[in-house]
Amino acid sequence: MGMVFGKISVETPNYEVVQSSPDYEIRKYTPSVVAEVTYDPSQFKGNKDGGFSVLANYIGALGNPQNTKPEKIAMTAPVITKSSSESGSEKIAMTAPVVTKGGREGEKKMVTMQFLLPAKYGKAEEAPKPVDERVVIREEGERKYGVVKFGGVATEEVVEEKVDKLKKSLERDGFRVVGEFLLARYNPPWTLPAFRTNEVMIPVE
Repeated sequence: MGMVFGKISVETPNYEVVQSSPDYEIRKYTPSVVAEVTYDPSQFKGNKDGGFSVLANYIGALGNPQNTKPEKIAMTAPVITKSSSESGSEKIAMTAPVVTKGGREGEKKMVTMQFLLPAKYGKAEEAPKPVDERVVIREEGERKYGVVKFGGVATEEVVEEKVDKLKKSLERDGFRVVGEFLLARYNPPWTLPAFRTNEVMIPVE
């Protein structure tokens, strides 16, 4: 029942708030291991969150874990998504962790969705190996983000507006933006919109 009202009872990533302002927080995240899948939403009938079931199957959230152990992996929050455009054969480097971002005509819009694995997996090789080869396990080093938190449903319009405002605030205060924004969503889809927690995160130097 708590999940309907937005109570977050799962493990969340460790970070330190290095600076706080009325408009955003600057957070430094500790290294972590992530499971991620990159896809063209058209593979999932246009659903930008289509990768969720692929990752949920890997950890065993929807039944038997689809990993070689097989071992059930605890769900964590948030679920992170980022979008990139893929032009021709040039693949965009998968840097960080659903909203579709920019992209010129003729480019494929790709989405990368990430689950952060529980902190007990300190290295990528310690995590169970996925059965589905679309799932990639990798390590993320220490990283710094400008972050803004908001409630409700994270529609494309809302996210775009938050990103735009956050980017301007960061640049105004002298921060250098070093990558695409990420959308972090902390609650399952059945949580009532008024109780949802979302964050827009922009990597900074």
